[in-house]
Amino acid sequence: MAWPWNRDHYSNPDQRFVGRIDRRLFTNFDWFLLLLVVGLCLIGLVNLYSATHSSEHLERFRLQLVWLVVGFMLLSLSFAINYQYFENNGYTILVGVMVLLAATLVIGYVSHGARRWLNIGPVRFQPSELAKIAVVIALAKYLAGNPSERGYNLKELGPPLAIVAGPMALVAMQPDLGTAIMLLLIAATMLLFAGVRWRTVLGLGFSGAALSVFSFLFLLKPFQRNRILTLINPDADPLGAGYHIRQSLIAIGSGRLWGKGWLHGTQAKLEFLPEAHTDFAFSVFSEEWGFAGGLLVLGLYFALVAWSLNIAMRSKDLFGSMMAVGFAALLFWHIFINVGMVLGLLPVVGMPLPFLSYGRTSLLAMMIAVGFLLNISSRRYIF
Repeated sequence: MAWPWNRDHYSNPDQRFVGRIDRRLFTNFDWFLLLLVVGLCLIGLVNLYSATHSSEHLERFRLQLVWLVVGFMLLSLSFAINYQYFENNGYTILVGVMVLLAATLVIGYVSHGARRWLNIGPVRFQPSELAKIAVVIALAKYLAGNPSERGYNLKELGPPLAIVAGPMALVAMQPDLGTAIMLLLIAATMLLFAGVRWRTVLGLGFSGAALSVFSFLFLLKPFQRNRILTLINPDADPLGAGYHIRQSLIAIGSGRLWGKGWLHGTQAKLEFLPEAHTDFAFSVFSEEWGFAGGLLVLGLYFALVAWSLNIAMRSKDLFGSMMAVGFAALLFWHIFINVGMVLGLLPVVGMPLPFLSYGRTSLLAMMIAVGFLLNISSRRYIF
């Protein structure tokens, strides 16, 4: 794969100065990317109000407004600081996040049998969401510093896989298998874009399949196995493990072509659809806006991911390209897994839909990712 960078471009350290904000950043600002995100956020607010206005969760709509303000502040910060600064500190950031993950296992807040949240004063957040950002930065640093012309072989994949293995293990211990798999998917996407030999890909593919079968039989907890079995036959336990998928499909199907209209959805209002404000936000939207509305949202997501990959291809350095690929993967896999889940194509996992689902740390992490994408896109004109 040919990337449009010049590794010797920054031979002069002064060219990597990160403290100055160049006015060309704003002249060449990526308005299209920002408008896509703002549009999705507005759709998310409209949808969240509908999902919560007649229930006890209305307060979460007000909180989402607060988190959006904080999110855009973090977006501005991650845009303003030259992304090359993070190349120098990529491993330090990863170690810091791993310390937070380890602290979560010891003193974290427990909810629904999982210890995933950490309290710092009045603020409660999920370090696992920050781990996604940290893995992208650390892995981009390694891949930029250790390129492979012929593609990575199995031995050369050892260090980059070690980078993601630590956070994955700590997240899986919470337990949060969905986020652990997400970290692996992001890393795999970045490695494939960087280049991996086909023989190595096939070998890892067969090994991964064997490990998946072994994990299903001996490592997964009963409720995790039930989620997979329910995917195969959701009618086997319609009031138990299959309840979420059935209600989601009813909501989406009842919307038909144009939907029932805003605030007129019944599955969420009558509380048939669980977690309507988070995991099943797309089901709520599809019921009220129909197939046309769902297609519009998916189109916006497609444009967002495609534009992120376009930023990666146009970046003038390998670190920026790998970061953009990582954040594009972060967005894509969240969208793919969440939509696949609500359509009954994937097991039900706690995976929020970017900018539509209610969330704290997940929303802030997505805003940071978009800030970096804006950063990389705008600074390609400054080189």
